[in-house]
Amino acid sequence: MEVWIVLGVIALIAIYLIVLYNRLVALRQTVSQAWSDISVQLKQRHDLVPNLVETVKGYAGHERATLEAVTEARNAAVAAADPQAQAKAENILTGALRQLFALAEAYPDLKANENFLHLQAELSDIENKIAASRRFFNNAVQEYNTAIEQFPAVLIARQFGFTASDFFELDESEAVAVATPPDVKF
Repeated sequence: MEVWIVLGVIALIAIYLIVLYNRLVALRQTVSQAWSDISVQLKQRHDLVPNLVETVKGYAGHERATLEAVTEARNAAVAAADPQAQAKAENILTGALRQLFALAEAYPDLKANENFLHLQAELSDIENKIAASRRFFNNAVQEYNTAIEQFPAVLIARQFGFTASDFFELDESEAVAVATPPDVKF
């Protein structure tokens, strides 16, 4: 009888560990899937930037430094390998795009150009999708990181290769820009 009790307890512990392991795997997969969603949005953004630069170049070709900065930032963002490098490169690209749109303010013909307005609206839509994907990714990372640090998962997480993931965070300049409301004048 005692043997059956010991075997029952061992079986329950084994089942619990299997369920715990599977939960950690599922959370890690959610983080990977969330990162893939961000990658899709970032690719769309990267594909849009050359069209935007070409449109601006037609009106403000002599603003070479700004156009080159946007192009270099886009190339760096495309080449980024991991989420941390990607976040840094995307923050630089966001800043370069802000400079590009600020430049556009100085050219009334460009601001009225239908192609530019369409590209600007498309970029705005993609930025909103990136923000939503970033929130989903960071939520998935938070759940995963919490799960691998909670007891009893913390006892097995490291042994099975579960390590904390990094958040996709705003850099300081982007955080200030987001926190500062836009100045709208008519």
